[in-house]
Amino acid sequence: MSTKQPTTVNRMFFKPPYIGLLAFVSVFIVQGLGHTIMIVMEEQLGHEYMFHSAFAMGLAGLAMLLYGMSRPGETAATWWGFFAAMAMWTGWVEFTFIVYGLQMGVKPILDATGAIATKPEYLVMEASVAVMGVTLLYFLLNKETKCNFFHWIQKNLRLPVGKPNPRHERNFALITFIESIYLLWFFYILLLVAYNEAWLGAKHPLVYGYFVLNTIWAVYLFSRMIKMWKVATAVRYAIATGIISFTSYELIGRWGIGEDIWVQPSKYALELSLIVLVIAVITAISWFTPDHIKAKLNQEAREMERMQSQAASTGGAD
Repeated sequence: MSTKQPTTVNRMFFKPPYIGLLAFVSVFIVQGLGHTIMIVMEEQLGHEYMFHSAFAMGLAGLAMLLYGMSRPGETAATWWGFFAAMAMWTGWVEFTFIVYGLQMGVKPILDATGAIATKPEYLVMEASVAVMGVTLLYFLLNKETKCNFFHWIQKNLRLPVGKPNPRHERNFALITFIESIYLLWFFYILLLVAYNEAWLGAKHPLVYGYFVLNTIWAVYLFSRMIKMWKVATAVRYAIATGIISFTSYELIGRWGIGEDIWVQPSKYALELSLIVLVIAVITAISWFTPDHIKAKLNQEAREMERMQSQAASTGGAD
């Protein structure tokens, strides 16, 4: 058994609110970097080579997933699953929609100034709404799900899903991977339906209402996330919180508020490079700290809280 002790860095970051906060920042920024990577590949590689690179990115994501599934550490497996999802979503999913958008000659939607408001690939993606909906039923009706939202639906609708198996073993890389894919897909579809003038349009009152509700939801999840002690749980919670929060960010950008640095890599090369460095450091701290050290820090923190609570109770009695 390892005798390695927690470092000052470990003690600084592996406690609330830093556990969830750092994971949230990573997840939020990685989504933006996904847009940056697509822009760079399209502008620098052109149609001749960008699809080869996209295919290679998807393969790299598959390798990450398979490797993560074999890892014993829960936190490392969680990160492997998330980055695998981002690589496969960007490399295989989004670029596949680009291919079929080009093949079918889908025209982009332009805004009032003549600039592209919605690219052809996203119009093709919107057509996948039914596939997303029916396959999502598997997760909604899965008795082994740990999703609080799905549990709430199952309970209140009295869905006959059966009782979970207490011996069911969870593969955290695979769970994180598929949850990340579906969260990305689901919230992409919501935005695309909202943007579609045939349904609502970006400036429809219902879309403003959706923005408010989505932001409130994100803030609520964030408030819960920053109180979490267990690193792997906080990271998985941060993934959902980060994706939901990024949806509100996307809506703000759609309304022309602020400047989106993610789609202007040549203009913001230095800023984006520094962001990548920060993400690498944050991920490394969480990724490479052994789980037994995280557990030790968790136990120490809870013991301290218990002693402080007892001291406060004793003082109150006097």
